[in-house]
Amino acid sequence: MRTCQRLLAVLLACLPLWSFAGPVDINTASAETLSAELNGIGLAKAKAIVEYREKYGPFKSPDDLSLVKGIGERTVEQNRENIKVSPKPKK
Repeated sequence: MRTCQRLLAVLLACLPLWSFAGPVDINTASAETLSAELNGIGLAKAKAIVEYREKYGPFKSPDDLSLVKGIGERTVEQNRENIKVSPKPKK
């Protein structure tokens, strides 16, 4: 019985480590959200993503992130499953 209790305690302690959030929309997410949810993206790079998006318009695919200075293909690949790209809103 003690073993089950210990196992349950360990599993509950690790629960916050598992991410329950869905993919991050790189066309709408704030710099804070991008830096919190994407691996290898700190606040400075996240701000660069937002600035690029504001200057050039929405991203069309996750691969477009590599156009942002400081973001390489490796970073895109590490995050590909966690990146969502919303379509450009119609006017």
